[in-house]
Amino acid sequence: MRALEPWVVAPLQTFITESSARLILLMTTSGQVVAQHGFSRSLDVMTASALGAAIVASTEELARIMGASRFGAVVHGGSRQSCMLAAFGTPRGRWIGLVVFGSETSVGIVQLFFDKMVEELVEAAPKEQPPPPMLAENFERELDTSLKELFGR
Repeated sequence: MRALEPWVVAPLQTFITESSARLILLMTTSGQVVAQHGFSRSLDVMTASALGAAIVASTEELARIMGASRFGAVVHGGSRQSCMLAAFGTPRGRWIGLVVFGSETSVGIVQLFFDKMVEELVEAAPKEQPPPPMLAENFERELDTSLKELFGR
């Protein structure tokens, strides 16, 4: 497991143990990864976080257009693996959880322990806000290089 914030580790580890999740990403709504477990390649983490943030943004916009409140979670049930994508509030802002799980557990169990993890994260979060993130001087160049590598150009 990797985490940028040390206070995230205990709630995340408890969630992984109790839910039997295979992979998990915790990220900001902009796709910045806060913690991850189970991914073996950084490219997979970057891709999953970008796609997860985009899916949450688009489903929240669909809900707004339909005049509904935000969707609680988006779940995809596969034959061997399933995934759940859910946004939630923390004292550090709105975050997203992306969870991949197999047939050894169920969406109900994952949702139950995910909600418990969110409560623990909210309690554990430092109440002061961190300074706003600063973009690296060469951010645009690095982003362009990464996109070219990702799409093979």
